[in-house]
Amino acid sequence: QAQLLESGGGLVQTGGSLTLSCAFNGRLFTSLAFGWFRQTPGKEREFVAAINWSDSGTKYSESVKGRFTISRDNAKNMVYLRMTALKTEDTGVYYCASGVTHFQIATGLGMNSWGQGTQVTVSS
Repeated sequence: QAQLLESGGGLVQTGGSLTLSCAFNGRLFTSLAFGWFRQTPGKEREFVAAINWSDSGTKYSESVKGRFTISRDNAKNMVYLRMTALKTEDTGVYYCASGVTHFQIATGLGMNSWGQGTQVTVSS
């Protein structure tokens, strides 16, 4: 069973930036796609961004497109989410997930492992 561990969350003011990291401990990292999701109290978990195995394909939700960037380092088994121009509505617990393809992850399907999440709070 693969393990994912998120880090990098914290408190930031609107307009600020944060970079989240996801460390993958398992097999076949380079064959997996990865995604970031977020959840706020009372709401369902929502898709944020996904990346394919080769770093050549990415997908973003409309709410973060142009502000967030997902990337991966296959040599380090790491996935990142660079978040800029943060808004209060970006507040939530951010989860990293592995899956089959970034297209499936973007539709909320095909995830096989999840991290425990890291809290991001954006204050006005």
